[in-house]
Amino acid sequence: MLHIATGDLFRQHLKEGTPLGNLAKDYMNKGNLVPDQVVIDMVDDKIKTSGQPAGIIFDGFPRTTPQAEALDNILNEMNRSIDYVIHIDVDREILMERLTGRRICRDCGATYHLVFNPPKQANVCDKCNGELYQRDDDNEETVANRLEVNINQQQPLLDYYEKKGVLKTIDGSRKIEEVFQEVDTLIGSLNA
Repeated sequence: MLHIATGDLFRQHLKEGTPLGNLAKDYMNKGNLVPDQVVIDMVDDKIKTSGQPAGIIFDGFPRTTPQAEALDNILNEMNRSIDYVIHIDVDREILMERLTGRRICRDCGATYHLVFNPPKQANVCDKCNGELYQRDDDNEETVANRLEVNINQQQPLLDYYEKKGVLKTIDGSRKIEEVFQEVDTLIGSLNA
């Protein structure tokens, strides 16, 4: 299956200095959502340049009802549809702790968490001894703003997919292994 994570797409476009990446940069650095059409264009381009995968897993997309409607149109053109929308539901306080504790290695890109997956030595990557840093969009103020924006826009999207009968909600406050197992079982049921 093809995995399309909008955060990865944004970072790829930023790194390559594409017009879409430059447009997205200012919004991301402030913790705001990137405008719908920019996100849709990035996702549409990724789908159309990825051949004919057996399936597609969207990660962080769609985030708004207009994005969901655009995705329906893109998939309809390919004679495809959405099987499931998995909503991993987590309390705001837990999300703040998870997102502000993330650290990334400047050299190899390895990801750590100060609470859940700390490095053996503070601020040093276990894999390559590179320096660990906190992304600009992981500071407390930006994360709080990002969560507020997301929460305000989330309910109409959840309602949209609930009406279509494809919404599956999973309790994301549990251990990673438990959440993974539930998601894996759900996706595995598609091949049954």
